[in-house]
Amino acid sequence: MRPRRTALAGALLGTLILAGCGQTGTTASPSTAPSASSAPTSASAPDTGAGFPVTVEAGNGKVTLAKKPERIISLSATHTETLFAIGAGPQVVAVDDQSNYPAEAPKTDLSGFKPNVEAIVAQKPDLVIVSNDIDQIVAELGKVNVPVLLEPAATKLDEAYEEIAEIGAATGNQAKADEVVSGMKTAMDKLAAEAPKDKKLTYYHELDQTPYAATSQTFIGQVYSLFGLTNIADKAPDQAGGYPKLSAEFVAQADPDMIFLGDVKCCQQSKDTLAKRPGWKGLSAIKNDQVIQLDDDLASRWGPRVVQLAESIGAAVAKAGAKS
Repeated sequence: MRPRRTALAGALLGTLILAGCGQTGTTASPSTAPSASSAPTSASAPDTGAGFPVTVEAGNGKVTLAKKPERIISLSATHTETLFAIGAGPQVVAVDDQSNYPAEAPKTDLSGFKPNVEAIVAQKPDLVIVSNDIDQIVAELGKVNVPVLLEPAATKLDEAYEEIAEIGAATGNQAKADEVVSGMKTAMDKLAAEAPKDKKLTYYHELDQTPYAATSQTFIGQVYSLFGLTNIADKAPDQAGGYPKLSAEFVAQADPDMIFLGDVKCCQQSKDTLAKRPGWKGLSAIKNDQVIQLDDDLASRWGPRVVQLAESIGAAVAKAGAKS
């Protein structure tokens, strides 16, 4: 059995960006209730329809699919990316309004933040995949016999891998999903091994300009830990479930070696905007040109493209390590 996980870590990420920037381009949504425990897939689905029925134990318990789904709806940008990465794209008939990758995903006005049962059912889905059970959407769709797979925000890399495998089993794309996970693990291990961990660099990851940050206990914090970085947010007096609201003075006093911005597209943040904040102009990261602008989407999702996020972090760490 896998350890229990909650939808809180990672879900607050989207909430904070929304609150700080007034944008809706994130995948996660608020939830503080623990999800049901999850376990590895109890059956392995082949890449044809021959292996069904298949049962997957996800965040909403055991979900049994009688046949290979051909009309999938994704209400999570992360899971949309996963579906296309594992070869399930042709089975996807609709995705939510925040699913902007890949470009060929059939984007609609369906919302993962305010799910509309009638609008979802109108698409005649035989599987709906969500990352949050907002407005009890799982139970509501269950009333009309629509199977739902709840895959909450991952709190660590292993959970992200497991979710990809579960989605692969549920959609009849297990082999490709296993291939994707294997490739991710290999790439992440290689990036971590190459990182100059002896430099003892400190960093601050910004969610928005409030400023909210993420500690090492969050999903993204654990990605950073692969590179031997020390997170200044870990010393925040109020950890706030892993996403503390820091004061400008706290960041200035910590004076991180590196600053990673996850609020570039949503909030137009950069080294120049940081330098205008009271007391920040003299920060080491600003003076030494160690402010890294991340892709907001990569920094807020836990699917296959987390490797690209790690590559960005790894390249920045290597650059900073060479200078120190």
